[in-house]
Order: sequence, then C-alpha cells, then structure tokens
Amino acid sequence: MTNNPRVFLWLALALALWLNYEAWNRDYHSPTSTVQSASTGKSANAPTAPGLGDAIPQATAPPAATGAPAATTNAPPAEQSGASPAAIGTIHVRTDVLDIEISLQGGTIVRADLLKYPKVKGQQEPVRLANQDSPQTMYVVQSGLFGPGGSSHPTHQAVFSSPQGEYTLQRGEKELRVPLLWKDENGIAVEKTFIFKPGEYRIDLNQTVRNGSSMPWQGATYARIFRNDPRTSTSMFNVESYAFHGPAMWDGTKYRKLDAEDQDDAKLAIDVKDGWIAALQHHFVTAIIPPKNATYKLTLGADANQYLFSAQEGTLQTVAPSQTAQFPITLFLGPKLQKQLHEIHPELSRVTDYNHLYLLAQPLFKLLSLVHGFSGNWGIAIIVVTFLLKLVFYPLSETSGRSMAKMKLLAPRIKNLQETHKDDREKLGRAMMELYQREKINPVAGCLPIIIQIPVFLAFYWVLLESVEMRQAPFMGWINDLSSRDPFFILPAIMAAAMFMQYKLQPTPADPIQAKVFMIMPLAMSVMFAFFPAGLVLYWVTNTVLSIAQQWNINRRIEAAKKT
Repeated sequence: MTNNPRVFLWLALALALWLNYEAWNRDYHSPTSTVQSASTGKSANAPTAPGLGDAIPQATAPPAATGAPAATTNAPPAEQSGASPAAIGTIHVRTDVLDIEISLQGGTIVRADLLKYPKVKGQQEPVRLANQDSPQTMYVVQSGLFGPGGSSHPTHQAVFSSPQGEYTLQRGEKELRVPLLWKDENGIAVEKTFIFKPGEYRIDLNQTVRNGSSMPWQGATYARIFRNDPRTSTSMFNVESYAFHGPAMWDGTKYRKLDAEDQDDAKLAIDVKDGWIAALQHHFVTAIIPPKNATYKLTLGADANQYLFSAQEGTLQTVAPSQTAQFPITLFLGPKLQKQLHEIHPELSRVTDYNHLYLLAQPLFKLLSLVHGFSGNWGIAIIVVTFLLKLVFYPLSETSGRSMAKMKLLAPRIKNLQETHKDDREKLGRAMMELYQREKINPVAGCLPIIIQIPVFLAFYWVLLESVEMRQAPFMGWINDLSSRDPFFILPAIMAAAMFMQYKLQPTPADPIQAKVFMIMPLAMSVMFAFFPAGLVLYWVTNTVLSIAQQWNINRRIEAAKKT
C-alpha cells in the first residue's frame, strides 16, 4: 500500500469479491429447506398457504353488552356482501405520476404503475409495483379497520361501494380524493378516502368512522404489504441483481433489513413508535408509515416466497354513539426519491439502501444533487463531485504520491541491491531499510491516507449504484443511461488505457510476478467494469485521470528538486 493506484486496484478486486460473497451469503447462508414459516410452521419450500394474505387482525375486549352489533369481522367477502369475489370491481385512479387500481374488496391497491419510469428506456411500458398479474408476482397493499368480536369492522375483506369508477387528477388541482363507502346493518358507516397530490407518490389514507348505532364502537387501523417475492439470481454481469429485495423497517431507533426466510425475522412481532415498514427492490419501494407518536405493532409472516408485512394500531379507539373518529395512515408506492421520502418521515430515505455507509453516502448524494441543480446533467455532476473529492483529499494524496515518486527514483538502486543480495533475502531486507533511512523515505507512508479515503470511495459507489435519480439519466453522445452499461464499451476502454498510464507512473514492484499482475490488472478491471453502470465507470475514469495528473505533477516536482 505504498501508492494510491495499487491500493485502488486491490480495492476494486476486493469489492468484486465482496459482492460475490454477499450474493453467495444471501443464497446459501440460510437453507430454505430448513426454514420454518412463522405463520404456518411449514418449511419454506412447502406449498404456499392460501390464507397468508387473508388473515384478519384480531383484538380482544370485554364482552359486548346485550344488543351490541353482531360480530361479522371474520366473515368472508361473499357473506358480507352477498356477491362472489369474482364479481367485485375496481376503481381506476390516474394522476400525473401514478396509474392505480383499487379493489372494492377492502380498498386494496391491486395495481400501481409508475408513469414517469419506463421499465425499459424508450419504451411505453411503465414500472409496475403492486399487481395481481400472476401468483408469482402477487404484490398488493391491504388496509382496513379491526376490533373486538362484538362489532363489525371493514377489514380488507369487506366490500365497499364507490360513487364512481374512474378518478383523474386534473391539471391545476391540488389534490384528488377517492372515497370508498361501507356501512353495516347496525348503523356503523365508514368512508375510506385515498388522497393523491400532483407529482407525489405519497398516498394519504384516512378512514372516517361514524357511529350511527346505539352502542359504543371500538376499532383500530392496520395496513400491510402482501408480496410474492422469489429470490433473483445474482450475476456480476448485472450489478442491479445485487440490490436488496425484501422487507425493511425503521423500528424507532434503527434501520433493519429483514430476511423472510430467517426464523427470527419471520417471527417478528414488536411494538414501535414512529416507525415504518417497507418492501424494497432496486430503485423502488412500497412503504407504510403510521402517524407520528402512535404506537403500532409490526409483524412479519412468511410462507415459501410470500411474506406479509403488517403495521397495526396498538390501541383500540372507542367511538361513542352519534360520534365520529378519524383513522389516518400514509402509504408510499414509487421510486426512492429521497426528498419525497424525507418529507414523509425523517428516516424513510434510508430505503435508498446505501448499506452501512448511509451517514457518508447521504452527504455525497446531497452534494451530487446540488451540482446537478446547476448543471442539469448527472454525468457532469459525477465528474464535478469526483474532482471536488479529489481536491478535499489532495493533502492526503500528496503524501502518498510523494512517497511513490521517491520510490520510483530509487528503483534503479533497489534493483542493484536485489542483484547483489539475490541469494540472501535477509541481507536484502536490511540493505533496503538502510537505503530508505538514508533517503528519509517511509515505504508505508502512503498507507494511512489511502485507508482514510476507502470509506468515501465505497460510499460514492453505493450512491451511484442505488440512487434512482440517476436511473435512465443521459450523459452525452452514446451514453443515454448512466444506470446501464456503456452500450459500445468505450468508457471501459478509456478506463483501461488510463489505468495503464497510471501503472506506468508507479515504481516497478520488486517481485516480477507482482509486476506482471499489476500490468494486466487494468485489462482485468476494464473487463469487469464493462458490465457496470456507465455512471460508475465514469466516476472511475475521472478519478483515474485526476490521479494521473496529480502523480505526474508530483513526479515532475520531485525530479526537479533532485536535480538541484
């Protein structure tokens, strides 16, 4: 670690190995054949239990007085409505960014298309989150009210009515309200209202209960994500495949990613204040955010590839006869846009999933966003921020570079020592140490400066990989998507040439085998980076070119000083 470029070469190799290890760890550390389902007790490879998404939250309360409304909480939809589930329709809602279908059975969100995010750049098909397209892709957001058995509640199995079947947010409107109506035979009426705003992926859900009966009514709200999320195969040729898929949460104090196949996670049942739950995938998220300062019970159930992630209110509210009560909760279905996420909850932007380097990555992303605000181009923002990082670490890099330049000047003398003491490695070591002492060179002087820079490099790597703001963002010329690989592999070729030039500026390693390894490293690295997102390769090329310029300047000054 006596010079900057070598450390970064080894760092890149270590990063590739680490990514492969993480993929292996996700695939094999917890064999699915032995995992027990929290909801059924079956192995994770057992047939999917049809009732995982049908279970209704239960609450206990003192027995209701005579004359209380009859209990219908657990009745299936057909019994509550007199209609078969197949006959229940949906409401179509369209805003400038969302195209959503809400089922009249429970007000479940059964489809969510993101209109501003095409699945493939240049094509019309949008990214789809919630859907019922097939059992393998089942992904819905359920919600409802639950309570003790002495009264009826509009759960996610109840059947609602709607004043109309189509809702569209018109240009200039500040919000769009989509009401669903439910009423039982005892006079309990509920209006379940979804509130949409222009440009936002946030959906405010408010359930208003009007007690028209003669008895007090008790209930609480819940919302949950039901998803079939089979594991995807990871490949070093597809960096996106390394992104985390699955449930995550904020438990009030820390961010946690959960493994539905892990026995402990699959039995999750905790009370949380100011928390949230989410279903993550690369660049996109579905989240449920309870009201601030409210205590909710968060639970996770799993069966095979399915998981049910729930947030239910911890305290029952009592609504007296002729009174009204509100039950609010917030949903989010969309891209991981950090500004929108932060406005909903100060910790919700953690779903961007910068791994363990969030505290470093977040300021880097803000700096990128600031530069992008001036340039309007994420590629230019990457170049500028890379330059700024290089400037910040210039004093540290200078120390490393000066040590490397002096070592390069000593290369002929070191070679003579190697030939003189080629049969005695102990004498060679002593002679080299004496040479370093005479020339006042510390061969490991560049180690600490590089170690300090490594976390920043890794944080920047995750920012470029995980930030949805750079998804399908153009740079210039042939690079029209910084989140995809260079279609003509031009940037990786430039990277290989730049790294080879950088290698030529370094002192030749004493070990001939090591020298050959470092000589072929630029080619090996460029082949690996050829399938990385172009934004990552652009960063590496920029950093390498700046390192070359810096080292050339240091070498020039050291050689000039030596001549005088």
